Amino acid sequence: MYNVQVRPVRDLRNHYTELEAMLDNRNPIIITKNGRGTAVLLNIEDFADYEEFMHVRYIAEKLKEAEIEAASPDAKWSDGKDVLNRLREKYSGL
Repeated sequence: MYNVQVRPVRDLRNHYTELEAMLDNRNPIIITKNGRGTAVLLNIEDFADYEEFMHVRYIAEKLKEAEIEAASPDAKWSDGKDVLNRLREKYSGL
């Protein structure tokens, strides 16, 4: 599991090597300024995983919207269910 660190913003300048080592170990770092959180530093792989997760979530939301629209008696396109099925097949492996 992650070992989240909380560090002041000045550590970016004064202790970057130490922070970089934490990131190499995949530990996120919360950066504070005047005692309040202002940013989060993530290892690049963790950031890529987060981006992929958000993309999959977005696709799932859009598929749900398309499914609702396709089921509507006022659907704007006659082949809506076919389009929905093709989209579902395309993105089901994500």
